[in-house]
Amino acid sequence: MKLKSYIVDTTLRDGEQSAGIAFSKQEKVRLALRMDEIGVYQIEAGIPFLGESEKEAIQEIMEKKKQAIISAWSTMDEKNIQAALDCKPDIVHIIVPVSYVHIYSKLKKNKQWLKNRLVECVNYAQRDGQEITVGFEDASRADISFIIGIAMQLQEMGIKRIRYADTVGVMTPHGISDVIKNIRTYTDLEVEIHGHNDFGMAIANSLEAAKTGAKYVDCTFMGIGERAGNCDFLKFIKASGGLLDLGLDKVDFDNSFIIAVLEKVNIVKYIAIPIMIISNFVQLIIYALLISLVGLLSNIIGNRKIEYGKLFNLSLYAVT
Repeated sequence: MKLKSYIVDTTLRDGEQSAGIAFSKQEKVRLALRMDEIGVYQIEAGIPFLGESEKEAIQEIMEKKKQAIISAWSTMDEKNIQAALDCKPDIVHIIVPVSYVHIYSKLKKNKQWLKNRLVECVNYAQRDGQEITVGFEDASRADISFIIGIAMQLQEMGIKRIRYADTVGVMTPHGISDVIKNIRTYTDLEVEIHGHNDFGMAIANSLEAAKTGAKYVDCTFMGIGERAGNCDFLKFIKASGGLLDLGLDKVDFDNSFIIAVLEKVNIVKYIAIPIMIISNFVQLIIYALLISLVGLLSNIIGNRKIEYGKLFNLSLYAVT
């Protein structure tokens, strides 16, 4: 018997963080409605605090969708949460950084501050009965006991689902299996897996998480997303075919608009990105030439020590 799992498509949110990708309001609405049509369970429709166009797209999706659950993404900030609430989505998703790298180095705060702030934000979001899910940002580099402690606190507040985000894509299938088991052992929360593909493991990690008990799996069209991307929607469906029941009636993209959008993505992936790589390579060549020029000048001037680190942020010295 196949395990029941649900797709959370985040093409319109995380997918749009891919280099060069920017969907218009019309494209977002039509993509969402097509996903709704084929039976995608949940669509993460965007980030409302980015502006009015984003909010309008989410509101239009809410008005026109037939069955999909629509969520709006927010940071741990009341103004941003309010922007999400204004869209009246089915779910408001709030992210909380849980790794010590993020808490101490990025936020310059501590664990107690984070816990207190999370409680304040969740209470704010829940005050009118809005359904809230919470995402653990950079969870794969966090202390599992700290994660479980926060998860238990959220459960007491009435939260029913948390998202475990492998934000930098460093998790392995064995590791994700242990994590999901631990969360499920100590809480009754539903778990959503959000994989990144930095080491090519997004599909494998997502599949293993679903096998172990993660009920929801985040995907994007063609795996687009920040840096190396996310779990590829179609590839995940293909890989999980004999194992998971994803509730999708018919997955095909025989639709001129969808094809046009995917071609747009292809242009970015196979033209724009190589151009950026070439650009970076050219910059490296320029830096190398400049370093060589400094070395040459040092020879001309005489026996002098040139501190390259002061010029190029390099801990190198040239001694003639």
